[in-house]
Amino acid sequence: MKSFISKSSIVLLVILLSAICLVAEAQQCRPSGKIRGRKAPPGQCNQENDSDCCKPGKMYPTYTCSPPLSGSTKATLTINSFEKGGDGGGPSECDNQYHNDNTPVVALSTGWYSNGDRCHKQIRINGNGRSVLAMVVDECDSTEGCDADHDYQPPCPNNIVDASKAVWKALGVPEDQWGGLDITWSEA
Repeated sequence: MKSFISKSSIVLLVILLSAICLVAEAQQCRPSGKIRGRKAPPGQCNQENDSDCCKPGKMYPTYTCSPPLSGSTKATLTINSFEKGGDGGGPSECDNQYHNDNTPVVALSTGWYSNGDRCHKQIRINGNGRSVLAMVVDECDSTEGCDADHDYQPPCPNNIVDASKAVWKALGVPEDQWGGLDITWSEA
């Protein structure tokens, strides 16, 4: 039995595969640049919550995008203090205010923060077998870092939900394990 595939079927198949590859390529978020680490002046890098300080000369990737959103977007949950003097640096981008660490608030990586479009909106965070609602109050800047405005900390990766202590407590994560947790999140 001979198999017959027409030339038009092959052309159609090639076009379809090319379109799938282009869509997959468009959904990826690649670094948009790099920042060279600088040494922080004495006492200028806040290391609360085990925050990293930029290493002089090290190159840090920057991102203007974040992975595409879905009903259950994968992310890494990190810890941040939104209080005055905390490792979050200055006041929150959304309202130019500080927020109590006992309030469930978060900062999102630059792409997800979306120029403030998610300010004061609730997101649902799922992790450690639990779920919590938290309000977006800040940007975890993925485009800049290693300077005074960012407490000489590196740029944020593009997949971060940076959360207050209240979020970690609500998820039931033991305090000695706070810092990096695989989660999913969605708009509430």
